[in-house]
Amino acid sequence: MLARVRSAAVLGIDAYLVDVETDIANGLPTFATVGLPHGAVKEGRERVYSAIANTGYTFPLKRITVNLAPADVRKEGSAFDLPIAVGILAATEQIGVERLGQVVVLGELGLEGAIRPVRGALPVALAARAAGAEALVLPKENLAEAGVVSGLKVLGASGLAELADFLDGKLELPVADVDLSSLFAERAREEVDFAEVKGQAHAKRALEVAAAGSHNLLMVGPPGSGKTMLARRLPTILPHMSLEEALETTKIHSVAGVLALGESLVARRPFRAPHHTISDAGLIGGGSYPRPGEVSLAHGGVLFLDELPEFRKNVLEVLRQPLEDGTVTIARASMSLTYPARFMLAAAMNPCPCGWFGDPQHTCSCGSQGVLRYLARVSGPLLDRIDLHLEVPTVAYQALAERGVGEPSDAIRERVDRARLVQRERFAKRPGVYANAHMAPRDIRSFCRVSDAADALLRTAISRLGLSARGYHRVLKIARTVADLDGQPELEPKHVSEAIQYRSLDRRGIG
Repeated sequence: MLARVRSAAVLGIDAYLVDVETDIANGLPTFATVGLPHGAVKEGRERVYSAIANTGYTFPLKRITVNLAPADVRKEGSAFDLPIAVGILAATEQIGVERLGQVVVLGELGLEGAIRPVRGALPVALAARAAGAEALVLPKENLAEAGVVSGLKVLGASGLAELADFLDGKLELPVADVDLSSLFAERAREEVDFAEVKGQAHAKRALEVAAAGSHNLLMVGPPGSGKTMLARRLPTILPHMSLEEALETTKIHSVAGVLALGESLVARRPFRAPHHTISDAGLIGGGSYPRPGEVSLAHGGVLFLDELPEFRKNVLEVLRQPLEDGTVTIARASMSLTYPARFMLAAAMNPCPCGWFGDPQHTCSCGSQGVLRYLARVSGPLLDRIDLHLEVPTVAYQALAERGVGEPSDAIRERVDRARLVQRERFAKRPGVYANAHMAPRDIRSFCRVSDAADALLRTAISRLGLSARGYHRVLKIARTVADLDGQPELEPKHVSEAIQYRSLDRRGIG
């Protein structure tokens, strides 16, 4: 007898429906899975056999053929265990099939028949809704994640026997009930705040400018000056995530397997801080069956690279494409996948190998050539994609001893939101451009009009400070953001002078 169960698989960060066709015929006992199964899918037949036998059903000693259609796309993962087991029970008429055509089924099976959680529940739920399915049955642990999709009944099952009773009409499975608006508001609350940062007024202003224009940022300062503390609070002043952004980010985290069980939505801007020993595949994504890397997990948020010169050169160089395009493409012989990777880069480094160059309280032992060699570990092409170079000095004792609190993140975020609104209106007719950092040269000519006094200041900066052509364009972009925060349509000298302050490595002749 032939049975068909609808399931789903993930490709990239999206899912597509898969028909699990099970045919049971007379002949020597065999169990063949076709349709480009790979790895865990092939091993699933042993889990299916044990789960069916240990649940009290009969495993047929016949010729079993399972086809996963479409058969020309490779299938990966353990989520096909449950639909294969259900297909075998339906083909042998051990369960009813009346409800089977109404649901999409996925889940991993334990040897005792328990249903275990799987990756990619959210993209599967979105694909099931798009295909017009009435219901989605998946492990109970994935219920909250898939339940954020409206217009689809999401059911949770804990074991194969429970699902079989549901298909026979003997019981009803629990239905996901998610109040999306309250959940979104609850998950959006931040755990850290800029009010906790002592001193560093200049640095906090620079991070506000970076957030307002979506500019990449490099902080240079001695150990203990607060670079990491500042970076961790950068997401708290970025605009709140929209529901669409939250769903896309949650899909990436779900597919990568980093979404905590029971967590249904990533509603805060991501903050990813990989260690400097990370590989290029770990940063950019990859593997024989490509998975998202740190740049994609930081999509919509901040990627923080601490001790930037300590990262291997080949690891830093792979950042060029995502920084430029906002996506990362991973090509393999069998497939090519594109993951979103629109993030803000926040990097930090010491000014020299010992960390004390320029610090008034400590003596640097590196020498001028040692300092230059250390800074040169960060390549020019990568520095070319970083708008703000910020010097972060050691915090003075007076600032540390202050009992008051600084300006909270919410107040800074309000100014950032106003500046971002101006930019969205400015670039409304420019697809793919939504912030000043993404302006092309023609946009700079159109939107960065400078007053005569500001033009004279720029000329002086180029001649005396030796700013390069790319440094000139970076200064104009930053000045445009500063003017947006100030509510001014034209770039004034104060906007240009502040922007020049944020190009410290240009003044040193680096980059």
